[in-house]
Amino acid sequence: MAASTSGAIKARLEGLQFGVPVFRDGPRKGQDPPFIVVQEGMPAGLDASGNGDFGDPAASITIVETVVVDLVQYARAKVNAQLTRTTERYGLAEAIAHALHGCQLLTHPAPVHAVRVQDIDRIPIEDNRVRHSITVQVHRELLREEVKPQ
Repeated sequence: MAASTSGAIKARLEGLQFGVPVFRDGPRKGQDPPFIVVQEGMPAGLDASGNGDFGDPAASITIVETVVVDLVQYARAKVNAQLTRTTERYGLAEAIAHALHGCQLLTHPAPVHAVRVQDIDRIPIEDNRVRHSITVQVHRELLREEVKPQ
């Protein structure tokens, strides 16, 4: 069982075996691309369409939590002094988004009602690297108690 939404998404992506290491909040020091980072601590707000009577202590409260999944990879590799080749895995960001959209996140500590990919951005960054940023909205129940990591 994951202790958080990012842990559940990390577990989902690792289970799909894209051949890319997955980290929460940031890669380990010195990690070479490609790698995936699931960002923790993004905004969460009430799901206006999914909440019951606020006077009922047994009623569940549904929130929409925003999570960002970043794929960082090298764009090109030098072949010789005049030539480079593409090393970016085109379509990998879309495959990740496709695998997340509509999944159930069974390892999440709260019931998850929906996982929706909101967008995918491709952002060139320094040192010949590119970042694909995938924004995901997770509709889930608000936890009633603390979850202790295993």
